[in-house]
Amino acid sequence: MKTLLETIQQRRSQFPAEYTGEPIAEEHLHEILEAARWAPNHKKTQPWKYKVVRGAGLQKLSAFMGEQFEKSTGKSGSMKTKKMAEKMQQSSAIILIFLNRDKKESIPEWEEVAAVSMSVQNMWLMTHQLGYGAYWSSPKSFANMNEFEAIETSPNGQFLGFFYMGTVANQSADLPKRKSIEEFTEFID
Repeated sequence: MKTLLETIQQRRSQFPAEYTGEPIAEEHLHEILEAARWAPNHKKTQPWKYKVVRGAGLQKLSAFMGEQFEKSTGKSGSMKTKKMAEKMQQSSAIILIFLNRDKKESIPEWEEVAAVSMSVQNMWLMTHQLGYGAYWSSPKSFANMNEFEAIETSPNGQFLGFFYMGTVANQSADLPKRKSIEEFTEFID
């Protein structure tokens, strides 16, 4: 079993082209979401909201994104929409990431975005630990996820991106070059 540091060091973005098409085990999906809910968050607002899209839902999401792109750009059947649809169809599941702000807005927005980011990082680490691949894609500026009829969104919800997930044949253990601790840290005694 890997140590936590090894899991953190070896976690990588793995893209849908690398996915085998096999489903993610239901119990593993629940473990991934369980990890997400334990992210730190100020005043326990738990500002994350997730919508898990899989199976036929991936086709609906793909069609919706194509429609949104065409609506926004006036271009139909473009290479961009085909590539987007392909990525979605190659995924075992896609988690739509939403920030669900504290209604009183008693906490600065950046803290709630940070809490959602930590929740996604927890999912990412668990996904890697379980042997799956994943990556977080920022929201497309042309897509209004509140118009996606397959999901219900809240008025105070803000779409933060797609968390693509899939079964992979292997995970790289190679460590990329990173700055040394001394390059980004100043110790003050």
